[in-house]
Amino acid sequence: MKITMIGSGYVGLVSGACFADFGHDVICVDSDESKIARLKRGEIPIYEPGLDELVANNVKQNRLSFTTDLAPAVKGADAVFIAVGTPSRRGDGHADLSYVYAAAKTIAGALEGFTVVVNKSTVPVGTGDEVERIIREANPKADFAVVSNPEFLREGAAIEDFKRPDRVVIGVEEPRAREVMEEIYRPLSLNAPPLVFVGRRTSELTKYAANAFLATKITFINEIADLCEKVGADVQEVARGIGLDKRIGGKFLHAGPGYGGSCFPKDTLALIKTGQDEGSSLRIVETVVAVNDARKRAMARKIIVALGGSVRGKKIALLGLAFKPNTDDMRDAPSLAIVASLAGDGAQVHAYDPESMDQARPLMPEVTFHDDPYAALEGAEAVAIVTEWDAFRALDLDRVKSLLKQPIVVDLRNVYRPADLRKRGFTYISVGRK
Repeated sequence: MKITMIGSGYVGLVSGACFADFGHDVICVDSDESKIARLKRGEIPIYEPGLDELVANNVKQNRLSFTTDLAPAVKGADAVFIAVGTPSRRGDGHADLSYVYAAAKTIAGALEGFTVVVNKSTVPVGTGDEVERIIREANPKADFAVVSNPEFLREGAAIEDFKRPDRVVIGVEEPRAREVMEEIYRPLSLNAPPLVFVGRRTSELTKYAANAFLATKITFINEIADLCEKVGADVQEVARGIGLDKRIGGKFLHAGPGYGGSCFPKDTLALIKTGQDEGSSLRIVETVVAVNDARKRAMARKIIVALGGSVRGKKIALLGLAFKPNTDDMRDAPSLAIVASLAGDGAQVHAYDPESMDQARPLMPEVTFHDDPYAALEGAEAVAIVTEWDAFRALDLDRVKSLLKQPIVVDLRNVYRPADLRKRGFTYISVGRK
């Protein structure tokens, strides 16, 4: 089938490359000329394991191409996916749908024959109705249907998630559109994932409900971690004990510095705003957002306390800046709040991350960046592990100790076993453990 993907960011590029790998003919469109030029040169603008090879292979097979010219890309397409950003709107937290609506208006004039317009972007309930209205108003004669098909991709594992999904949620109101969507996802049939066909509004809300629930799990285990520290329990053992219950599950029960990234922060806010607009407050989600915001600042305080209550004039090394490993995404990363707090208290912050430093530099002008973790450690009063990259799981601890002024490790991801670090003479502080 001929698929047009509007937006060549994280969701659009991964989805477009995977659809092309299924055998579909995919054109990725973006208004950013420099991004399209880079993609045409084979340069991938985001870090996602395996994406560079996937894109290169499908470009070589003439199944995947890139353009800034939307109208020719839309004409004759069986499905046009809208995969543009929906960031939080400044001032009120609502999802900013201006890019979605602009795409819909542009699509309208280029439609040719029956076309399925698919909202891949994360959008509040009712957005599909508005997209349909915009297209109908701009082109009354257009033959089209609007579908909701939210993505459930984890950064760092997006290709695997796309090709072997737990489920594919499709909000559809029109039989012809359902047939097109079934054909688009038919290559997944060997892996037998459920195609969950629901109403369009149900599909839109499902995405937000899923992200809010996962954010709640993270925030819950972080609060349990705080209690563990007070009573002398081990949060990792608590998490395993409850996670083995199939009704709960073990995923997203890893205590740490709070959630960040491109989805959970903005989606929880947008869901809260939808509830408020509809007179149906979501008090649990409201609390999750407040607790998570405070969590990031509390992790900076944890580092400060480890150094006796003051970091003024002291060098502190941070290992990891991205909100999670295997991505260069700095959006709402806990490290942003941690750096701001430490620098605000007079610390000299030095840092290393395997992938995200180019993105971090303009966001953290007060930080000194290094090309390897050991260079960041040299002469530091303490080191804090902020992101659990594999490269930090087996550091040369003797070398670490020799480089630090004081052998203080603040492990915000519980990468190491406390007994191992203490046996080597470190002052070791982790999350939710003695």
